[in-house]
This record gives sequence, C-alpha cells and structure tokens, in this order.
Amino acid sequence: MEFVRESFRWVDQTVYSFTVPSATVLGISQEIGPWDVVFLVAVLGIALGAGALFVTDAGSASPDPVPFEDTVSVGLTLEAERGLDDDITLPRAQVFYSQYQYVVGYYGVETFVEAQRQDGHEQRFGYPLEVYVTDYSGAAVTLNEDGYPVAEQSLSWTDAADAWFVVGSEARTPSGETVVSFSDREDATAFADDHGGDVRTWGQTVEGSFDTDDATVVRDRVDDQHRDADALVESTTDRNDRPVSIVVGDDVDTVQEGIDEAPENTTVVVPEGTYEETLEIDRSITLAGDGDARIQGDGNGSVVTVTELHVGIRNLEITGVGPKTSGAEEVPGDTAEDGWDDEFQTYYTGADAAISAHVAAGLSVEDVTIETPSNGIILRESPDTVVRDVTVRGNERWEDGFAGIMAFRSPGVIEASTIVDGRDAIYAYRSEGIVVRDNAIEGSLLGTHLMHTDGALLADNRLDEIVDTGIYVMTGPERNALVGNEISDAETGSYLGGTDTYVAENVFEANDVGLELVATASIYEDNVFAGNRVGVDDRAMLPTNRVVGNDFVGNDDHATAGSGPLRVWTHDGNGNYWQGATTIADGDPPTRSYSPTDTVDGRLHTTDGAATLARAPALDALSGLEESVSGMQTGSITDVAPACEPNNPDLLERTEQAEHARSCDGTLTIEP
Repeated sequence: MEFVRESFRWVDQTVYSFTVPSATVLGISQEIGPWDVVFLVAVLGIALGAGALFVTDAGSASPDPVPFEDTVSVGLTLEAERGLDDDITLPRAQVFYSQYQYVVGYYGVETFVEAQRQDGHEQRFGYPLEVYVTDYSGAAVTLNEDGYPVAEQSLSWTDAADAWFVVGSEARTPSGETVVSFSDREDATAFADDHGGDVRTWGQTVEGSFDTDDATVVRDRVDDQHRDADALVESTTDRNDRPVSIVVGDDVDTVQEGIDEAPENTTVVVPEGTYEETLEIDRSITLAGDGDARIQGDGNGSVVTVTELHVGIRNLEITGVGPKTSGAEEVPGDTAEDGWDDEFQTYYTGADAAISAHVAAGLSVEDVTIETPSNGIILRESPDTVVRDVTVRGNERWEDGFAGIMAFRSPGVIEASTIVDGRDAIYAYRSEGIVVRDNAIEGSLLGTHLMHTDGALLADNRLDEIVDTGIYVMTGPERNALVGNEISDAETGSYLGGTDTYVAENVFEANDVGLELVATASIYEDNVFAGNRVGVDDRAMLPTNRVVGNDFVGNDDHATAGSGPLRVWTHDGNGNYWQGATTIADGDPPTRSYSPTDTVDGRLHTTDGAATLARAPALDALSGLEESVSGMQTGSITDVAPACEPNNPDLLERTEQAEHARSCDGTLTIEP
C-alpha cells in the first residue's frame, strides 16, 4: 500500500508526522467508495484533531480548565461519543499532570480513579497538578431512559477538591456506571435522593473502587470466547445431519428445482458434476455436494444467495462469480432505511459473491472451495454464522478484487479456512464478538480487517506475504483480543487502534514493522518480534499500555516511538527480553535498564563496541537522570528490568532468529 506522510505543527512548535493513505490507496484515481471516505475521515480526524491539543505549562501553579475537545481524552470511544444525542452531557474530568505536556480528559471520574492506580502511572505522567470535574449544580440534571445525564443548560468546570460526588447512582455512560459531580452539596444530595447513590468528598471518591472492563477482562475471557465459539460450531452440526429429501438428477433436473421442492430441515444432494446455475436458497435446508460437485455461475452476479435462517452449504466448489466488488444500490431481504450507515452497508454487501447471505442468521458454510474475481462470502445481518474449512482464491490483482469473507453486522465464527489474494481476506464491520481463528491467509492487501468491531477474538491465524497490513484494527474499537497469531512478510504485521486490547503469544517475523502500536490502556505480553525492520513502533499518545514479557530478537530496530512522554515497558518488576541489552556485567537479574530508543542502547545488538560505550560512567549517569524525569524521555521507551533470557522460547524457536538469542553470560538460549 502506498502512503504519504504529512506533518502538522502543534502549539509547542514541534512538527509531528501522521501517515495517511495516498490517492492511489483510496481509489481516487478510480472510484471513491464509502469505505474510502470512512478510512480518510478516520485518519485525518485523528491527525487534525490532535492538532488542537492544549499543551500545559508546568510552571503554572494553578492552570485554568480548557475545552474538553482540546484534551487527550480517554474512557469512551470516538464512535460512542459521536453516537450520543446532543442533549446528553456525560460526566468528565480533566487533569493537568506534572510530567505530561497535554491535558488528559477522562470520561468519568471513575476512569481517572482507576487510571491513577495503574502500575507506573505516576512515573509516566507525574502527579496531578490540578483536577477539574463537570459541575452539574444548577443545571437541573435528569437521566434519560439509558441513564445518561441530560442537563438543561451548558455545564462548567469545578475544582475536584472542592466538589461533591454521587457514587453508585442510576447514572450511566456507554461504558457503564458513572460518578456525577456537583460544586454544591445540596444539589448532590438532591440528585442522590432522586437517583440513588451516596454523596462523597473528593478524597472519599479517590479512595473508592470502580469496576471497569479493561484489558485484563479481555485477557480473562479468551478461554470463554473459545468455548462459546466451539458451542456455536457444534450447534450447526445438525445442518449436516438433515435427512435427504431430494437428489438432483434423480428427483429433479436442476439444483434450483431441488431447493424449491425440498421440505424444511432436509438435505438436497448435488451429485458429482458441474451445474451451470445461479441459486437462491429461501428455506431452511442444507445444500450438500456428493463428490466433486461444482456450482458454476454465469459470471454476472452472486452464484448462491441465501435469504433464510439456518441454511447449510457444504462440500461444494463454486465458480463463475460476477466482477462487481461494490457499488450496489439494493440488497435482498429486509433492510431498514436508517441513513448513511445502511447506504454504506448496501454499497458493499450488494456486490457479487460466491455465497451472498442476507438476514440469514445461523448459516453454516463448510468444506466449500471458491474462486472469485470479487468477493468469496458476504454476510449481511446474519449473526451466528459458522464458516469453516473454506478455501477462497481471490483476484491476484488486489486492486480488482475485494474480500474473501466479509461480515457486516454478522458476528459468528470463521475458522480453519484458507484465503489467498484479493484486497481484504477477512473483513468485519460492526460484528461485535466475532471469532476468527486457525485460518491461513496469504497474498492479500490486508489480512484481517476490523472496522467498528468490538470484542473480537483473532486467534491462531497464520498470515504470510501480506501486501500491506496483516491484522488491521481501526475506528477506535474496544476490548479486542489478538492471541497466538503468526504474521510474516508484511509491510506492517499489525496495526492496532482503540482501547483495552489484549495482544499475547503472537509472532511477528520479517515484517517491515512488526506492530504499529496505537491502542491505549492495553496489554501486550508474551509476543515475539523477530527479524523485522522495526519490531514495535509505539504511536500511542498516552503511555497507558502494559508491555511485558515480550522477546525482541534480530530486528534492525527493536522498538521506536513517536511523540509523547516516556513509555515504561516494565510491570511488577518484570520486563522484556531484548537481544543485546544485557551482559554478564549487568548481573542476573540485570541491574541496568535498557532503552531501545536510545542512540547507543538501540545499537547494542547490531554494533560491535556499543556495549562498552553504553556502560561508560557518563552515559550511565545520564541514563539514570532521564529515567527519573519523564520529561527528558519524550518519544522514548525504557525497560527498567530487562530479562536475561527469552520469555517465550517455544515461540522464538519457530523463527529464523532464534540462534541470535543469548543470555546475560553470552551463551545461546536456544540450541540450533
């Protein structure tokens, strides 16, 4: 994928760069579609929105509050914020920190309370110089049917230390329970009388505890997601056990006749041979091939269209798909006219595909082989679909094809499938909780691409020779998990946006950039970055991630960082393994910290003599000073407890870089 890099000058006169897609990528030289517009708006929205951030003055004893839109905000996704009605006024807090140059805006006091308890929070941000909270006093605040606060007038800010807080009331935000703040105690008491909860001081509120669905929750539910996916797959086995009612060639002349005549919950058998037909399945039956059975369309439109619940399709080859990748004006089945989002959905899901399912929940597609110049399988508003053991071969020129499997508002399971070439191998849009596991993807522009999709599990997939990005998670999602994937030979192994993401036990090998780290408040643990030009490129504006237990071996640069404060990649006294970071002189465990972004440290694994220079007394003294003052570490990463040996030898052994991993005493940790 071709990109251009644009620079924007912020109020501190520093130039920061953002990567945006070029006209070629957006298809401007051809036809601009809604996806292209969404992509451009999302990227430019991030870049241009950042340009308005307010930069604090550490010398100001008592800074005044700033407009919330000028803060670096956390606690609510951009989509959730934009989806709120104009009259909703959610509780907010804004904090000026001693060692962070931007004002941090929190959706909800509870978000700030939990954030400031995180390990290393003060080391990254310093201490709060001033905290302001939303003042609902005098605003005649009520709660709507969702529990969201609605105020009759615009709200101001009040000093948190002097405010009163209602905790445990019926008030909610899209993220859950929230705290409502008032400058006047009588107003707080009146609100609690009407909506429940206790009135507390600032000190009592800060000492309280709040339940939040953070990245640890995502980590802890991975096994449950696998079990739920197993149960969904098991629930579709009855599609394979339906009694045979029609045998094409014996009972009817064509496959479509068989579909039309078959009773509900029975199987239409398609014997070996090629059937030149375009099919529509509008009843709950199973279409099953017997031997080498091929359904061949006429090259104009979708080959099999499904518009009924609980349909099964198995053991077939499907060819003759039409070339339309997008641009449809209507789709089969019920469709609600709900503005731009439905137009966007129609534009893509009405395109051509081997199997096109519309409002067809519970579809099961198994042991199907597809060749397509456009799309393989389209799922529109078809939840609980299972696609397994499917092979899709797309267009070798990704510019001419589109998706192998595309799920619009269709959470389900996609597993054990192979997708080769095309633009997006697997694309999910607003498919919350979708599970994509054990798939092999090769040669596409984007491997797995999530938009507006929360709670997904992407596990144990193998992605190789991806033109651009292996796993691409965009548009500010929450609580996605990437576990056990192997991504190699991509321009970017994975680009992860959003918050509360769990990334573990993945192998990023031989990519230009292994991981483009953008998601905040996330956990990155037990991954291997081997043989990449850059292992991890940290672009997160807020240093709120936990990065621990990872292995960095054979990368040109183990890690790089964009603008922002010090990132401390250590948790509970444990760090990461960095090839070249430690020697026997540093002890076991090492007493010397390591910074992959430091000019000297960053070359320890590639340049002879760098280890001696790095341990010179003058540089050690400077390093100690930098670690104690995060403002001196702008755009930097530091691991204060680097490991002597790889944390994940079994994963590292799968790569071609294992022979470069050595312990503190210089011995090989993995025998060749």
